[in-house]
This record gives sequence, C-alpha cells and structure tokens, in this order.
Amino acid sequence: MASSEDDGAVDEKETNNKRRNRGAIATAWLTFYNIAMTAGWLVLAITMMRFYLQKGTHRGLYRSIAKTLKFFQTAALIEVGHCAIGIVRTSVIVTGVQVCSRIFMVWFIASSIRQVQSEESVILFLVVWTVTEICRYSYYTFNLLHQVPYFIKWARYNLFIVLYPLGVMGELLTIYAALPIVRRTAMYSLRLPNKYNVSFDYYYCLIIAMLSYIPLFPQLFFHMLRQRRKVLHGEVIVEKDD
Repeated sequence: MASSEDDGAVDEKETNNKRRNRGAIATAWLTFYNIAMTAGWLVLAITMMRFYLQKGTHRGLYRSIAKTLKFFQTAALIEVGHCAIGIVRTSVIVTGVQVCSRIFMVWFIASSIRQVQSEESVILFLVVWTVTEICRYSYYTFNLLHQVPYFIKWARYNLFIVLYPLGVMGELLTIYAALPIVRRTAMYSLRLPNKYNVSFDYYYCLIIAMLSYIPLFPQLFFHMLRQRRKVLHGEVIVEKDD
C-alpha cells in the first residue's frame, strides 16, 4: 500500500502535468489567435492600399472594408475573455475600455452614420488602427514563440507615441462630425412621452463619450509609456492587449 507521502507526490505530479497541459493549450490558442488577427489586419491594410491606388480617393473606402473591419475589431472582445480567465496577465478594465471604445466607433459611429464615412478623420483612425494592430499582434505572436525580431519590438513600443494621439484625434473628429447628424435625425434617441417613461439622447451620449477621452487617454498613454520603459530596458514582463 502506498504511503500518504507517495500519494501526495503523485497528486502533486498530476497537478503539475495538468498545469503544463493547460499552459500548452493556452499558448497554442493564443498563438493561433494572434496569427489570425495579424493576418486580418494585414488584409485590411492591403485592401485599403489597393482601393486608394485604384480609385485615387478615400471616398467609398470605408464601405469597401466595413465587413472585414467589423469582424476583426469585434473579435477583439475575445481578448477581454483572455484577461478574465487569466491566460493573459493584463487588467480586464484596461483591455475592456480599449476594445469597447473601438467597437463603439465601428458599430455606432462609422457604420451607423453613413454621412461621416467619407470624412478624412475616419481614414486617419483606420490607418492608425491598422498599423498599430499589425505591430501589436505580430509582436504577441513572436513573443509567444520566444523569437521577437528587434524591428517588431521597436515598432510595437515606439510607433504608438505618434500613432496613439493621431488615432484619438481621428476618433474625436469623427464623433464631432457625427454630432449635427445625430441631433437632426434623433437617431438612437428615446424621447418622452413613451410607454417606458424613459428618456435617452444619443447626442449627449456622444458628447459624454468625447469628454471621457480627457481622463482616459492620459492613463492609457502613460500605461503604454511604462510598458515601453520596462520592455526596452530589458525588464521581464508579461503583457497583453495594451
């Protein structure tokens, strides 16, 4: 009969094996996910370049990529799940704010209000998002494979210094362009009296959304600066979905 010490050793070994198996599965899934997302944003980049080269204008560009953009940007919600279940060590709140703000821009601004789709500000944040995500997802992929080319690391932790403010500018200008249209059409708004006895004005919701950039942008930007210092100065960190 095995002793209690032997039983404990066997249980510990089985637990360690299960942890290694879960770790291997999580790594395989994250690698697949990041490769797929890198490919998706590369497709978006190629489609945008091809459209502009063929048409010579940005008008109509958004409609040409809308379905692909909505699919891959919405798929980023999976990253919130990664944080929630603990396979990625990043704040659920930080990841959720970034992902949801972009989904809001795609579904409730750019796709819902056709009049703003030809605004230069839409193209600005689309280009910024595309470059950022190609750098981000490719960095995560190589990091999972423990082979990160220096130019990928450099791009990931330096380009955001310019791209992040430009992206925010594009988003804010797009929301600003949408305001008079929303006010005129009363879209997504619910006015009294109604059977629910509830009032909601999407116009003021957009204004609040714009004002929310004031506290959120500095926090997220300085978070990235801290990550940059850690990574480029050689400290070992585990980070995802910044």
